[in-house]
This record gives sequence, structure tokens and C-alpha cells, in this order.
Amino acid sequence: MSKPDELLVDLAATVESEHTTQMSLTVVVHGAVITGRLAPEAVWRQRVAEVLRDSDRLGPFAGMFAPPGAAASPRAAAPTHLHFHVARILQGTVGIPETGGMYRIAIKDVSAWTVGDFSYSDH
Repeated sequence: MSKPDELLVDLAATVESEHTTQMSLTVVVHGAVITGRLAPEAVWRQRVAEVLRDSDRLGPFAGMFAPPGAAASPRAAAPTHLHFHVARILQGTVGIPETGGMYRIAIKDVSAWTVGDFSYSDH
């Protein structure tokens, strides 16, 4: 999308302001279908930092993802990215990764979206 969808930006802003992780969303980005739940950026960063910190090889990168301190003022600017957790890239009848992943997607790159997540089945 050359100009981000204002409704999608508003949706992301509501996730940020309400600090909720319950909004399910499915997006199409450069032909890939990604489905999962949105998270506020600070929550997403904290979780990524935890995963990296627990890794022997990737621990030094954890600090890059640490969310700003609680005393920091909330962002006034409109969100530019969607932060997914427990998300999957849908490929045929398979969701990758099976357990869900953490994805950061530029809103301007979303070509289509729908509220809700798609399930997949091998039946």
C-alpha cells in the first residue's frame, strides 16, 4: 500500500492505547498471509527481548528490543507497524511456525487485511 489504510492505523492505535493483546488479525504482505494476534509494541518488544535473553548465542541482542521505561510518555504519533504475537505465516494447509511467532510488519506494506485469524487444518 503506498498510503497506509487509515482504518488499519486506527486499529493498531487502539491496540496500543488499550494495551490489549486480544485483537486477532490476518494480513497479506507481499503475497504472504500472516495471521495472529496484535500486541502493543512495548509488550512485543519485551517478549522478543526475553526470547533473545534466554538464548546462548543471541543474548547480546536482547537489549535492542527492551521496551522504553514505564516512565516514558506514550507515543503520540500514529503507529507505523503492526506487532504480531502467536502469529503464523499460512502456507497451504500449514501454519509456520507451528507454535506461533513474533512478527513486526510495516502497515504501509499491508495490501489486504481482515479482522480475525484464519485457522489451518491438515484434514
